Amino acid sequence: MALALDILSWAAIITGGAFCIIGAVGMIRLPDVFCRMHGVGIIDTMGIGMIILGLALQTGFNLTLAKLAMILIFVLFTSPTATHALARAARYGGVEPQLDKPAKKETDQSNT
Repeated sequence: MALALDILSWAAIITGGAFCIIGAVGMIRLPDVFCRMHGVGIIDTMGIGMIILGLALQTGFNLTLAKLAMILIFVLFTSPTATHALARAARYGGVEPQLDKPAKKETDQSNT
């Protein structure tokens, strides 16, 4: 039973770490501030949630589990709120979202 619990907890911790890395790559690769906030806000919240779930499985039922639950609740409330506040501040500061540009008409040059 302890081996299965260790495997589940480490799988959750590694999955959460992978989500956080994906969020960091998205912050670098996405085109504008709004896309970056969207990607990082969602992915990092999931990553932190998975890491805390893995840590909760490792700790068992004690005071540390209550502290981890309080941290998770704090993150679940503050991360979307901070993302929303940053988006509003960027919009108020004059940053325009990047919209899709109309596609250029391609000419068929295979006949020439």
